[in-house]
Amino acid sequence: MTLPTIAALSLTALTGTAAYLALAGLVSGESAGLPVPGETALIAAAIIASRGRLSIEAVMVVAAASAIVGDNVGYLLGRHGGRRLLMRPGPLLEHRRRLLDSGEAFFDKHGAKSVFLARFFTGVRVTGAWMAGINRMHWRTFLIYNALGGIVWAALFGLLGYYFGDAAERFLKEAGIVALVCLGVAIGLGGGWLWLRRRRRGREHAADETDRLAAARADAPAAGESGG
Repeated sequence: MTLPTIAALSLTALTGTAAYLALAGLVSGESAGLPVPGETALIAAAIIASRGRLSIEAVMVVAAASAIVGDNVGYLLGRHGGRRLLMRPGPLLEHRRRLLDSGEAFFDKHGAKSVFLARFFTGVRVTGAWMAGINRMHWRTFLIYNALGGIVWAALFGLLGYYFGDAAERFLKEAGIVALVCLGVAIGLGGGWLWLRRRRRGREHAADETDRLAAARADAPAAGESGG
């Protein structure tokens, strides 16, 4: 059994304030750059909520807030400590400078979507905030897309654990967190596709209605003239 799975199953033994504090610590720690199972803790807390021992709303709020705070700690550490470390004189200094130049160019162009998507991938979730800070991504842009990613992530995986409950726990035991993450992403993408499809159909319906009304207005004067 893997360490994330053990941590998740241990969290299910907690209730109340202790569970919320454990969730906050694991999520913020992972977001700040520590190799701890923050996402697994969120799913475990949501499973506890599905049994009535926690509030799912509080679970999602704690997870989102902890993710945002942890990521901003990681960003500051990367911007002030990580960059200074990479720029210290020593072996491969020129190579490190070239890496920073290319990294800054990447974050200038793709930083917003990279920060948002990093929340959904385990390895990048741990290092993404550090990399954004090291490469001097604008903090306000980082904060906005980091917050959006944290909120969507907490809602998606919180609701996944809550509504699937015991099934999610059994899946976690047998298939592991990676498979559960893939399932959550697939559900999120499927839901997003359905939402976009409905939105497109709504726009098409509105356009057809507008065309129909315009045609009716155009026909009205013609009918009046023929009646005269």
